[in-house]
Amino acid sequence: MTEPLNETQVIANLGQTTDPSAQYYAAWWLGKMRSRHPEAIPLLLKTLKALEQQPVDPERRGVALNAIRALGKLRSPMALTPLCELLNSTDYSVREEAARSLGKLQDPAAVEGLRRLLKGGIDGAGGEQSDSALLREPCEALIEALGDIGLSSAGTLDTIRPFVNHSRPLIRAAACRALLQLTGESSWGVQLTELLNHPEALVRRGALLDLGATGWTAAGSAISAAAVEPSLKLVALRGLAEH
Repeated sequence: MTEPLNETQVIANLGQTTDPSAQYYAAWWLGKMRSRHPEAIPLLLKTLKALEQQPVDPERRGVALNAIRALGKLRSPMALTPLCELLNSTDYSVREEAARSLGKLQDPAAVEGLRRLLKGGIDGAGGEQSDSALLREPCEALIEALGDIGLSSAGTLDTIRPFVNHSRPLIRAAACRALLQLTGESSWGVQLTELLNHPEALVRRGALLDLGATGWTAAGSAISAAAVEPSLKLVALRGLAEH
């Protein structure tokens, strides 16, 4: 039986450049284990350089995406500027993962860049791409990041509010989640609980996890009664408890 990798081996795997699959796993491992190894952040940041190449190597791109996710979990201030710069990427997934990780960093310095990508509201950033099912911007991740950062300025609230009327229920859920986090107004929580009755399971799951992330304890009974897998209910209830 293969012995599980230790932190020293994982760091070595991330530092080498001949085996992208080993790097991919190493980047995931460091985030999952919340590594505090002194070389973890510099090595993760180094993998982002692959995104500057033209064309971008698909395997190196995968490593970089895992590194972006890990940087959010590790919450190092060193990652703030590089992640903000990635919001300018032409790669939709890079912008999306950068936004999610910036939300985890919770640094108000990221707010301006996040708000910029949401410019134009539901008809601009929230409009559909002509050749894809994707929106023009990863609105769900951007809005959730603003809520997680917690800077309740008038400009941020004005940026988010239009998305409460978006045609896609998961975007509406993200907007209600963020507005509840930023204002504490229970009306946004009520709208989120209504989405727990949506006919699509994916929407119910998303609304459930959003409620857990807000820490709005009044949602406890609605979460318990939702037609969603028990394991996800536990995740959401744990989120309420942690808040």
